[in-house]
Order: sequence, then C-alpha cells, then structure tokens
Amino acid sequence: MTKVLITGGSSGIGLETARGVARRLPDAEIWVTGRNEARLDEAVRVIRAEGAEARWFRVDFSSLADVRRLADEVSAEARGGLDVLINNAGLWHQNRRTSTDGFEDTFAVNHLAPFLLTLRLMPRLLEAGRPERRARVVTVSSRLHERPKGLDLADLADPARYEGLPVYGRTKLCNVLFANELARRLGGEPVTSNSLHPGSVRTEVTRDSFLLSLGIRIAAPFLKTAAEGAATSIRLATDPRLEGVTGGYFSDEAQLPPSDPARDQELARKLWEWSLEWVGLDPTSLASPLRNA
Repeated sequence: MTKVLITGGSSGIGLETARGVARRLPDAEIWVTGRNEARLDEAVRVIRAEGAEARWFRVDFSSLADVRRLADEVSAEARGGLDVLINNAGLWHQNRRTSTDGFEDTFAVNHLAPFLLTLRLMPRLLEAGRPERRARVVTVSSRLHERPKGLDLADLADPARYEGLPVYGRTKLCNVLFANELARRLGGEPVTSNSLHPGSVRTEVTRDSFLLSLGIRIAAPFLKTAAEGAATSIRLATDPRLEGVTGGYFSDEAQLPPSDPARDQELARKLWEWSLEWVGLDPTSLASPLRNA
C-alpha cells in the first residue's frame, strides 16, 4: 500500500490533492493534517468516497513541538516507509503574528514547519524509496517566490519591518531553495524533491486579510478552482514519467526555471544551515545523506 501524507489536507488545494491522488493511486492510504477536527473528519469522508483508505492527524504548524509530535506519530504509523510527502500547508497574515517559539508566524508555518517535518520523516521516506519507485517530497511554493531579489537570513525569523505579502513571498522563496537543497543533498538516493506553483487559486490562504480576500472574491471568475490548483501537486506525486526528476520547479504541470535567487546554491546551503539552528536540529542527527554539505 502506498502511504501518502498531505499537510493542510482538510480543505482547499490540499483536500483536492488528496482526492486526485486517491484517483491516481487506488492502492493509496492517504493521511491529511489540519487544525480543525470537524474539517478533518469531513476530509477523510471525502477521500474515502474516492476509494482510498484515509486518516487524519491534528497539528498546529505554529508550534515546532507539535511538528515534532506529528513526525513521531507519522513515523510510528509508517513503518515500512512513507512513499509521498506533500508539504502543502501554508498561510500569510496581514499583520505580524508570533509563533509559539517566537518566530514570525508566516515564516514559521510556511518554512520552518515543512523543513522540520521533512527532515524528521526522511528515514521513512528513504525506507520506502527504491530505484524502480522512488519516494517523493513535493513542496508547494508560489509564483510570488519571484518577488524577492534575495534573502537577508538575519531578518527572516523576526523581520524588522512587517509587510504581509513581501514576507509571504520570502517564505515561498525559502520553499524552492529548501526543495532544491534537499534534492542536492539526497543525490543518488531513491527520494526526489520538487517544488511548484499551484496557480492563482481561490483558497483560504488570505483569510486573515479582508482586503485581499475581497479582491479574490471579485477576481474569482478569473482564478483557478482548488481542484485546478491541485493538478501540479497531483502530477508530481503520482506521474511515473517523473520518476527520476528531482530539484525541479513546476507550474501548470510543466517544469519551468524558478527565479534567479531560487537557483542560488550558496543561499540554499546557508538557509539550510540557519534553519537547522532555528528548529534545533543537530546535523549529525539527520539521515546520513543529508549530512553532506
């Protein structure tokens, strides 16, 4: 049975991704995460209606301790290996908020949480991967990763000046840099890592901004549905033609070049090292392929 974990899978793009994966992989057991148990219960019902096994895990990505707990629970359930991890959960705040651990919350949820979760689950991903069917890590970024011209690492975790959309764009650049660095460090291991832009989609990622939410409602006829926005994630998670593709960035189901800063290998390496410190991971505790600089 193919085990698939989708973060932020209780609604929107995450739920549509789960439904699409269920249709593409009839042998899949699909696990979704979220914060609201009622929504999670409904998501599991919807996924099971597609013919797949499903269950949920509750998690608050604003808390690194909760991310560690989630990783431990998934690891215990995924003995034999985790085949696909889709880092889909994300948000942005109109006004500055602080995470449980004292980080700016958009950065904590969009970058630190998937970074920590992926590295803690890597032993299970490596366990599932094999030459003929590699395990896959899929990280949802955004076209807004193109906005930043670089990253001031010292300003990421607690920016001196807070503007919601630019901060969100920086976290989305972090997503692409992380996916690329993960692919580089995994090298010839049977696990791939890719990132993507889902398109301009009608979702709740702007739920904390009245003005942006209003703008999205006005523009709704011109935006993708959540199901359309999930298409690229579904392809990266399931398409056998992408078996050996890693370190790529995709949009509208096609591989495209990301921004110049997203291709900066030195920046990716430094972000990795800083992120290890932020989440409190000792490099020697990582799965062996990830210790290589």
